[in-house]
Amino acid sequence: MAKLPDFEGLAIFAKVVELRSFAAAATELSLSKATVSKAVTRLEGRLGARLFNRTSRRLALTDAGQKLAERAARLLADGEAAESEALAQSATPRGLVRLAVPMTFGVRTVAPLLPEFLEQYPEVSIDLHLGDATVDLIGEGFDAGLRIARLPDSSLIARRLCAMPRYTVAAPSYLARWGRPTHPMHLAQHKCFGYAYLSTPGVWHYTNASGEQASVRPAGQLRVNNGEAVMPALLAGLGIADLPDFIVGDAVASGEVEVILKDWKQPEGAVHLVTPPGGPRPARVEVLADFLAKRLAMGKKRAA
Repeated sequence: MAKLPDFEGLAIFAKVVELRSFAAAATELSLSKATVSKAVTRLEGRLGARLFNRTSRRLALTDAGQKLAERAARLLADGEAAESEALAQSATPRGLVRLAVPMTFGVRTVAPLLPEFLEQYPEVSIDLHLGDATVDLIGEGFDAGLRIARLPDSSLIARRLCAMPRYTVAAPSYLARWGRPTHPMHLAQHKCFGYAYLSTPGVWHYTNASGEQASVRPAGQLRVNNGEAVMPALLAGLGIADLPDFIVGDAVASGEVEVILKDWKQPEGAVHLVTPPGGPRPARVEVLADFLAKRLAMGKKRAA
């Protein structure tokens, strides 16, 4: 298998040629003179040719050094340009953000905010991926994702954007026909709708003010992989649902559904922006996180 070129040695060689001095190159590169000398010697050994004729007063390129110098200088310049461009990209909000967002939250909440963001940051573009399944940010090449739940332990970097409560709800017609559960364990005798992507699929967890905990695995006629798909059956009075505020909040406010089990709380949920590990977020991702945190907080205040 072929070895990679000695890029470091070539870059150091190019800097020595540019400054005509090992000592000056060492100073500019913040290296010791011995490190610079060893890099050039290593490169000569790899190439099997002397690159410099050195005396105590004079440094001159050999024929081999002359032939290599121009290409090495180009390599150094390209490397410096690439690094400068990457640093500028990181410091200034520009470039593409690939963002994965749950379907309904993305359509209802995130998409309406994007025109303002894109107007404010004209050099940033968004590739919005909508889907309720948890995506592999690293494996699928996403810059960031929104997660609406309690986050499991993970190597991902998370930033909490806003709270997102969940409610156990039913239509008045369902409650009139089948009765109102007063304890989570009563749900086992009721028709309940399932959601495929809960952190603990098929299990609803509750805690009351005294610290009593209850977990129930309800069952019913309908199971979905998108929370909004439950709404028609819920409004028709066919069962009980466990849904986040962004899906069911308007129906609760209008009286189309009622919150039940009010003395019991579910684990606190929140909207988090998650990004792959490994260094600071690029500026384009950081400004998007700041923007969403501010706008989502404003939306919560208006709703309150």
